[in-house]
Amino acid sequence: MTITAKYHVNFFDTDTMGVTHHSNYIRWFEIGRVEFLRAIGIDLNAMMADGILFPITKIEAQYHSPSYFDDILAIDTTAVALTKAKMEFEYKIHRVDEEKILVTGFSQNVFTNKETGKITRLPEKYYSLMGNG
Repeated sequence: MTITAKYHVNFFDTDTMGVTHHSNYIRWFEIGRVEFLRAIGIDLNAMMADGILFPITKIEAQYHSPSYFDDILAIDTTAVALTKAKMEFEYKIHRVDEEKILVTGFSQNVFTNKETGKITRLPEKYYSLMGNG
């Protein structure tokens, strides 16, 4: 399953040439990841209240072509692994209504216990929402 979020490139997202600064794509991967989890019914605030955190342990981005101020982007997010220990996602960013891929990426989160900081297993109430229950 792929979930698409949209983002309108702001002036503050760009450098003096009007080109999107490369660091913003990592932030936009997060927008895609959060929208994906919302779409499958996972409330990140509830997870954190239950003492489960989900730090990033790996992130990658490959830049293929620039985006610019005022572009409207589509952030396509696909889960490649949703286990009781981790989440892995792939991303493709392109302009809305264009197929040309601007950036591709990957991220990995692990589930950790808020109190101990140690990796923990995801409770069934969340795991089942990931299509595994």
